[in-house]
Amino acid sequence: MVKHVEEKDFNEIVLQNSQLVLVDFWATWCGPCKMIAPILEQLSEDMTDVTFVKVDVDSNPGLADKYDISSIPTIILFKGGNQVNKITGFRPKNDFINMINRNL
Repeated sequence: MVKHVEEKDFNEIVLQNSQLVLVDFWATWCGPCKMIAPILEQLSEDMTDVTFVKVDVDSNPGLADKYDISSIPTIILFKGGNQVNKITGFRPKNDFINMINRNL
């Protein structure tokens, strides 16, 4: 399951996590974000060694600024609290799988 994370929980859930964390920066009005959502839900069920979270950029502008989110969806992969990969825009499922597998 993909967890919805707010700015107050981001450090604990993402930055203090020793495993891989995939963060989906999105917004409710974003069409491509809605297209990615079911892909990430499925991956979260298949890849249980990775934490999947969503951050609504409208509700969490501080995080959007901190991670230089200029367009959405933007997916950032964190490993041990450090950003290791970043992709923007709609991508097919295999792109996410490959990004994760390269960083396991």
